[in-house]
Amino acid sequence: MFGRLHAWSGRHPRVVDALWLAPFLVFCASNFVVLATDPAFLPGGPPPVVHGVLGVVLLVPLFWRRRWPVGVFAVVALASFVQWSFGVEPLPVNLSVLIAMYAVASYRPLRWAVAAGLVAELGLALSYGRITERPDPRSWASASVFVVAVWIAGIYANTRRRYLEGLEERAERAERERDQRARLAAAAERARIARELHDVVAHNVSVMIVQADGAGYAIDGDPEQARLAVQAISATGRRALAEMRRMVGVLRADAGAEDGEVAGDYAPQPGLSQLDDLVEQVRSSGLPVGLRVSGVVRELPEGEQLTVYRIVQEALTNTLKHGGPASRAEVEMEYGVRELVVRVADDGRGAAAPGGPGGHGLVGMRERVAMFGGSVEAGPRPGGGFQVVVRLPFGEVGGSRAA
Repeated sequence: MFGRLHAWSGRHPRVVDALWLAPFLVFCASNFVVLATDPAFLPGGPPPVVHGVLGVVLLVPLFWRRRWPVGVFAVVALASFVQWSFGVEPLPVNLSVLIAMYAVASYRPLRWAVAAGLVAELGLALSYGRITERPDPRSWASASVFVVAVWIAGIYANTRRRYLEGLEERAERAERERDQRARLAAAAERARIARELHDVVAHNVSVMIVQADGAGYAIDGDPEQARLAVQAISATGRRALAEMRRMVGVLRADAGAEDGEVAGDYAPQPGLSQLDDLVEQVRSSGLPVGLRVSGVVRELPEGEQLTVYRIVQEALTNTLKHGGPASRAEVEMEYGVRELVVRVADDGRGAAAPGGPGGHGLVGMRERVAMFGGSVEAGPRPGGGFQVVVRLPFGEVGGSRAA
């Protein structure tokens, strides 16, 4: 409730100022009415019109104390000094000097706050010397304590506001830097996908060239072998074309420049056949990992095999980073009728660790799987730990989309 009230007051400062001044204006108006109807209420005092003019001069400028605190304080202090010069005794509306002093201390640098505090103390001394026949330093000191308390409250409000503004500025800067890092990470991930695309396509094209050369040599002596080679060329070309159509949609236009850096490397990226080596490598790093494959194993295109390999690699790397000691991981691959389900789960503390799974690596996983119409689910497990579940549909490559 207080948070909403504070936010509302920040959006409507003029309304808040008016609400603060309303009691003083009501008091000034009631005092003016009493004096106008009963002049004997304050014998020897100024006429009622003086009270009305002083109330307007001392209170109305406070409405702009946030925008021009020094100017408002100067007007209020000068009006109070003129009042003292004409021998008019202090009135309750003279408390506006303290309100204006608080505004200066709250919204302006320290030098202005010190100047306003000294002027307020001087006004207190002048007023106290006139209304007291036998000045008592202890009474003046008691009144000064109140003035100093208001002044310190203004200094504290200024310091706190600047501190909160600094926190907000740092938070905004950190958010901008985080977004920038996210964009850079996404760009790096897309460029990495571009390099992998180059490797996969280059491998397929190399296979097609070899098959085409073999078909050229066998076309006269062994027509059947030439026919098989041509069929292999057709299947490989369709597979490469389907993968290109999916991957190019998520690559940046300038990623082709990075492809040129690896133009001479035609070795294909890892696939499902290298999962055993990956698991063994992670085990050697100190993380117990189990690998289980169920269902009827089906042949997957190189692009999907690479996607599965990279996702398992990323998930196990996250477990190594954030799982903590004595954690275990399980990799499950379930070949269904229409899709392949890959599940990587651990029993560590990665879900609760600062900087745990779910950052840029998850973005890369989703980008990879989205190319093949799949989905990624990642989050804490009910019994503790973290898990990543990937679903890749079958029959996408070489099907109707590749035609």
